[in-house]
Amino acid sequence: MPFHVSRRAALTAAVLVGPVGWVTAAAWGLPTALGASRRRLQRVVAGSPHFSDGTFHNTLPTPALTPATARDGLLRQWHEERHVGLPGGPIPLAQAQLPADPAELAVTWFGHASALLEIDGQRVLLDPVWGHRVSPSPLVGPTRLHEPPIALEDLPPVDAVVISHDHYDHLDLPTVRTLLRTQTAPWVVPLGIGEHLRTWGVPDERIVELDWDGEHRVGALTLTCTEARHFSGRYFHRNTTLWASWVVAGREHRVFFGGDTGYTPAFAAIGARLGPFDVTLLPVGAYNDAWHAIHMDPEEAVRAHGDLGGAVLIPIHWATFNLAFHRWAEPVQRLLAAAASRGVEVAVPRPGERIDLLDRPPLHDWWTAVGSASDPRTQDGAGVGSSVLVRALSRLVALLPD
Repeated sequence: MPFHVSRRAALTAAVLVGPVGWVTAAAWGLPTALGASRRRLQRVVAGSPHFSDGTFHNTLPTPALTPATARDGLLRQWHEERHVGLPGGPIPLAQAQLPADPAELAVTWFGHASALLEIDGQRVLLDPVWGHRVSPSPLVGPTRLHEPPIALEDLPPVDAVVISHDHYDHLDLPTVRTLLRTQTAPWVVPLGIGEHLRTWGVPDERIVELDWDGEHRVGALTLTCTEARHFSGRYFHRNTTLWASWVVAGREHRVFFGGDTGYTPAFAAIGARLGPFDVTLLPVGAYNDAWHAIHMDPEEAVRAHGDLGGAVLIPIHWATFNLAFHRWAEPVQRLLAAAASRGVEVAVPRPGERIDLLDRPPLHDWWTAVGSASDPRTQDGAGVGSSVLVRALSRLVALLPD
């Protein structure tokens, strides 16, 4: 059943039968969206040196949260500050002008971590997420702050689809289903994610799974799965699939895609071995002191860019979903201040904007006019099932590891 139909049916059920219907509708389609079972995943990943005791591990000790005292603070923040990350006005979208033939080096950013890379005459689609809500539920979870700037069906043929990890804001079931129909490219993913894709109907011959330092050739491109500092999971069982950053290297150009990661000294090793890079796409948003180990802040993104030997930095993982408690425009504002102090060149496209890195325009400030929301009561869905959500979040936070 198409995603928009199932979502409409879920909403109708909620309206017709009240609170019980709301809970039922919120769970609509959950088993499918969750992906492969833990048992299936463990059968395919057990040979990795990064997998032990039933889960994958970062090289450095990496708590998902700071000590348990942070939990009460997170619940308070969620209750009082969950609206802070909303934009102050409409987010301007660009009409992506995608050429018939891919360029030597260009990036089209679609919002959050989704981007289309053109490199040495080939195209690579990075972490595509076109869904309305980054959640397994059609009713609960963060919704888009702007529409997708282009329909998935309007994308030109790509040579590979690359995924960084299996969180809902990076691996989206409705998007997978559409790309399965509209594209023929292989999915190049970290270990374990192939099982999610197989569960959703992606044929085995279109799936390439790699461990850190693994490589795969697509035409003249080499895709290298590189270390990141993060975690994975689409339900309560965490770290059953691997997370990664990626290097895309052609005959003439090299690009680093950070996906979602905390800062790690591994960036310097990646830069020394596989760099320098013409472009780095690095996450700058959704940071918080409580989960500092797994999400870089803007200043750390600038540091990572330097470690990698990057020339131009394009910020990702901001603007599209409200996933933390910082103000909407803050990530790019802090990024530009840090970049200026270190002489780093930054390009900040609007969602849907294509930047030719060999003939790029000067930096244009489009985010200041949008600003950040000043009224915390304007969140989509505020008050609808809020007590249910607070109780659910309390239980979820109680289960998180120290």
